[in-house]
Amino acid sequence: MAHQAPLKYIFYIAAAPEKVWEGFVSRESNRIIFSGAELQADFKPGGLLAWAGAGPDGKPVTYVRGKVLRFEPPKVFQYTFAMGQNDKASRATIELVPETEATKVTVTHDEWAEDDPTYAACADGWPRILSRLKTLLETGKTFKPH
Repeated sequence: MAHQAPLKYIFYIAAAPEKVWEGFVSRESNRIIFSGAELQADFKPGGLLAWAGAGPDGKPVTYVRGKVLRFEPPKVFQYTFAMGQNDKASRATIELVPETEATKVTVTHDEWAEDDPTYAACADGWPRILSRLKTLLETGKTFKPH
């Protein structure tokens, strides 16, 4: 099977790094950008994290789960990432660097198992999530995912 290349996205958000950081870790912004899913996390290395919410049938669902690898506000947030019932964990790293009037956001999603079935969903999902976060932080509202 083909090697799963790292996914890498760079966005510039017109907000201070602290505000962008809050956008990634606050329950309120996560509920907005993830269509009601709530971030539950113990923000320390080794701490568990999950995005959970009501599924299409109204029953509780864990969409993503993982462990915190690095948590260095407001610069680096890194965690393992397993979507749904998938037992293959990959790694997501969010890096924030202040610019003059914006924050450079670099998301690298790597360490993929060669047969990870969630790769395509993540390749599609990250640009949507980052676009929704950018819109939310810059305008105070966002758009429906799809």
